Amino acid sequence: MADDRNFRLKVITPERVFYEGDVHMVEFNTTEGEIGIYKGHVPMTVIVSPGILTISENSQTKNAALHAGFVEILQDKVTVLAEIIEWPAEIDKKRAEAAKARAEERLRTKTPETDLLRAETALQRAIARISVLS
Repeated sequence: MADDRNFRLKVITPERVFYEGDVHMVEFNTTEGEIGIYKGHVPMTVIVSPGILTISENSQTKNAALHAGFVEILQDKVTVLAEIIEWPAEIDKKRAEAAKARAEERLRTKTPETDLLRAETALQRAIARISVLS
């Protein structure tokens, strides 16, 4: 029997349906801060900020590194349109650590041609990848 506290979560990327199922709660970062969603949440649309997507099912919790996208929140359904999202098993820790070091170096040197916003976003994505592996 379905738990009436659950709602439908669908996470879609341009390449695949990353996740689809009934969940109790979902948490992720937005441009306005971290958000947690339960069934019956006020409908809204938000912009994703790099971080960890936490999916709480009835018996377990799953984490993924969510990098960019949009989320439509309805009272009984949440749809994440993700540019990039990765399960921990899909992440190469050495590459993530190297990307973090490169982004930190770009921020440290701050040359006129350094795109600070891109460097900060690259750093946030690398940190999300490394964090989801912990």
